[in-house]
Amino acid sequence: MTKINNEPQTIDIGIGGMTCASCVSRVEKALNKVPGVTLATINLATESARITVKSKEVSEARLRRAVRDAGYEPLTPQAVQAAQNVSTWSGFMPVAFGLLLSAPLVLPMLGNLWGQHWMVPPWLQFALATPVQFILGARFYMAGWHALKAFTGNMDLLVALGTTAGWLLSVWLWLTAHPGHAPHLYFEGSAVVITLVLLGKWLEARAKRQTTQAIRALHALRPDKAHWISKDGEVDVPVDEILVGDLIVVRPGERFPLDGQLVEGQTQVDEAMLTGEPLPVSKAMGSQLTGGSINGDGRVLMRISAVGHETVLSHIIRLVEDAQAAKAPIQRLVDKVAEIFVPVVLVVALITLAVWMFMGASFETALIHAVAVLVIACPCALGLATPVAIMAGTGVAAQHGILIKDAQALEIAHQVQTVAFDKTGTLTVGQPRLTHQVPAPGQDGQTMLAWAAAVQSGSEHPLARAVLSAALEQGQSLMSAQEVSAVPGKGVKATVDGHHLMLGSLRWLQQEGLDSALWADEIKSLQPVGATLSALAERSHTGVQGLLLMAFGDEPKPGAAQALAALRERGLKLVMISGDNQAAAEAMARRLGLRPEDGEVLADVLPGDKSAQVQKLREGGRIVAMVGDGVNDAPALAAADVGLAMGNGTDVAMHAAGITLMRGDVALVGAALDISARTVAKIRQNLFWAFAYNVAGIPLAAMGFLNPVIAGGAMALSSVSVMGNALLLKRWKPKG
Repeated sequence: MTKINNEPQTIDIGIGGMTCASCVSRVEKALNKVPGVTLATINLATESARITVKSKEVSEARLRRAVRDAGYEPLTPQAVQAAQNVSTWSGFMPVAFGLLLSAPLVLPMLGNLWGQHWMVPPWLQFALATPVQFILGARFYMAGWHALKAFTGNMDLLVALGTTAGWLLSVWLWLTAHPGHAPHLYFEGSAVVITLVLLGKWLEARAKRQTTQAIRALHALRPDKAHWISKDGEVDVPVDEILVGDLIVVRPGERFPLDGQLVEGQTQVDEAMLTGEPLPVSKAMGSQLTGGSINGDGRVLMRISAVGHETVLSHIIRLVEDAQAAKAPIQRLVDKVAEIFVPVVLVVALITLAVWMFMGASFETALIHAVAVLVIACPCALGLATPVAIMAGTGVAAQHGILIKDAQALEIAHQVQTVAFDKTGTLTVGQPRLTHQVPAPGQDGQTMLAWAAAVQSGSEHPLARAVLSAALEQGQSLMSAQEVSAVPGKGVKATVDGHHLMLGSLRWLQQEGLDSALWADEIKSLQPVGATLSALAERSHTGVQGLLLMAFGDEPKPGAAQALAALRERGLKLVMISGDNQAAAEAMARRLGLRPEDGEVLADVLPGDKSAQVQKLREGGRIVAMVGDGVNDAPALAAADVGLAMGNGTDVAMHAAGITLMRGDVALVGAALDISARTVAKIRQNLFWAFAYNVAGIPLAAMGFLNPVIAGGAMALSSVSVMGNALLLKRWKPKG
């Protein structure tokens, strides 16, 4: 599947046949050697490659050929989709045949436990073990051969060498045995090892499908059909044929197929699968509707505003896929270890063989110990430890409304020491109301408000909407403004009815020459209670004259104070960044439970200066998270170690942030830090056990304490245990 963006472009390719971390290293090397490729990363858990190329001259066909030349199978998007949608027992048939053929070979071993001496004739052992070795085990020979041709090693090579050595030794002992003597053969070891490895890989594949359930669940949210309003009435058409601007009907209980605006009717909408919000949300005319959410009990008509890859659902799926395809920084160390792992194991196996023979053991005994070393030393668990934990963590987070954009954000978030918050729209409702309007002496308040509304008529700023709302509520008709120009972070200039007006912050207007003494008493009374002040002034040949003082009030978001208290309990330093004056910012901060006396309020910060404030917070090596929702927050989100964008904000903020919170709920900040900590803990646990297993297993096998059958079982169990441990993350739920 190819994603064509602005250069550089990204290409995703499914890859079949990879079995361990060594395979990952080999495919990455092959792809990175292709001219024009800037970066290729392989995810063993998703069995996919993400390749970044610097020009469109690098074709997907050339990349697929490089994968095939490395000895692996490039998969089509259809094959990848089919592999994800197979049944629970898919692929079990080879395992079943292996178990059936190996069972008679294991019976004598079980009989010995009860003092029974059941002996299977050598010819029957040969007949049972050989199909397992060369038919069911053919995959190991093919993959091992490709590894040898590339002068590298992998798990398949270790299994193929180990089991072949055991099989050949058994054939040799059988054919050279004295007549009438029943030699001890090792057919059961080779057959059982191959069967156990196949069983382990089947269990592993089954667990992998569980880690991708979150993605499949998101894909399943979009209906295939839509009830389109055509010239001939209501017609059912495929969703892919719907265009922006089309009208469609959504009946009670159906999913909204695409994003749009409600134009007729009212209903309750279940958005739980998208935002994690458990309660239905009321929707009336003009409300935005999101594709994938479930309509309640009202029949509604909606106008489509986004289709295809532009919908919110597609954006969510893309973010989750990007995070699961990315490689965490800790994984790069693992890859370096895996690169030299197999050659080291081969050397250890040869040393084991030589030492045992030097100590006087028979070639038969020495070879069996060497085989045990080859079989137990599998780098599968190392390759899976990190990606399966990331997939499980990002998947369960997405189900609760937390979209993690990349693995690096996931790995860093749990280390955060300071959390900085934008105020408006993040900690507050973000819908300020005009609470006071004080005209200058000699001015008519209604006329001045009408002028202010005209100046603000083209702005999307929350304060501008509050002015427009107040003017309409007071029955004012909107006047037209000319020569409108914004002064970033300060205000707006415009001409209304021949008057050159300026509307913005008191600080800016004072810099322009406004004498604010005429409102001294009002300012002194309004600022301490947290009001945000703005003024309308006129520039004339006599200077800048004040016309109207406006005070705006906002409310803290429900639950914001409790969420901040919970973050404080985690030992985090909290900071609120606001463009309001110090008194107004401190008043709101106290309502939120913040402590201005402890430096938890940064006021009078212009939008362009937020990123500089974040950089200051990072001084001394502190790990800083920034939480915001607006366009002017994007630089600050990018400047932080971890950016968290409120999903009720803007696309710009969401793209700049490493983590997107799909609800404007401050409690999700703590939940995001928590899932990061849980996921990183799982990664560390998995890596510890994967390394510990090899550190303990290889010496035990070399010293003769493990036979090949036990070693094969332990090897299969190591991968399955890593997968199972990661899947425990699926039980995670946000606190509260």
